Amino acid sequence: MKLVDPIMKIVRKNLTIRHRRALRIILAHLFPWNLNQLAVIYGSDKWGGHYYTGHYHEHFRKLRYKKLKILEIGVGGYDDPHYGGASLRMWKRYFPNSMIYAIDIYDKSPLQEHRIKIFQGSQADEDFLKKVSAEAGPFDIIIDDGSHVVEHVLTSFKTLFPLMKEDGIYVVEDIETSYFSSYGGNSKRLDDPKTSMNFLKQLTDCLNYQKFLLPNYIPNFYDENIVSMHFYHNLVILHKGHNPQTSYPPKPVD
Repeated sequence: MKLVDPIMKIVRKNLTIRHRRALRIILAHLFPWNLNQLAVIYGSDKWGGHYYTGHYHEHFRKLRYKKLKILEIGVGGYDDPHYGGASLRMWKRYFPNSMIYAIDIYDKSPLQEHRIKIFQGSQADEDFLKKVSAEAGPFDIIIDDGSHVVEHVLTSFKTLFPLMKEDGIYVVEDIETSYFSSYGGNSKRLDDPKTSMNFLKQLTDCLNYQKFLLPNYIPNFYDENIVSMHFYHNLVILHKGHNPQTSYPPKPVD
């Protein structure tokens, strides 16, 4: 980061857009494995603004060279059709054999390029999400960096998580909006079941549903399809898979 940060500051200040793009390509070829560096090179706030890339690398590094279908909710740049897409280009470089898809409420089609396809629509529209999944999915990785409105976050998760690949990874960024009333969150009642954070926290019980002392309990979809959940600062990462119904053998006591 000591080398790339000052270089990119000079680039943004002194070079034309065309020359910036050319230099980004050169730098990205020098650091294709380093997600922190790639975020800086492409101008993504997933490093620096939020510091998510270190966590992403831990969860994604073994998948880098696989042929994946990756969906990011939210392109960035608001209503400017030519602005945004920094993280899409970052993912494209980090996953050299994968197809990168995105959705945004605004028309971002000018930002499309080889291995990047963008759909226009709302993440709160279930029919639209199902249409995207049917056309481009099933997805291996989904990253919600959209509106961050609680209702939208939950609609996207409830719609898309069941449609993912069985061993998929679903990410919710900027979960801090769960505490902001302007986004439908709640800081006064931290156990409010309607917030995105509390919805996700309640899902942690799914990991242990076999131990519920409820003789007639019928496991739900999340019980049977969430194998791990990771909570970081403003970030939640869920791994989908088959949650076995048999008990694990006890480990020997030292």
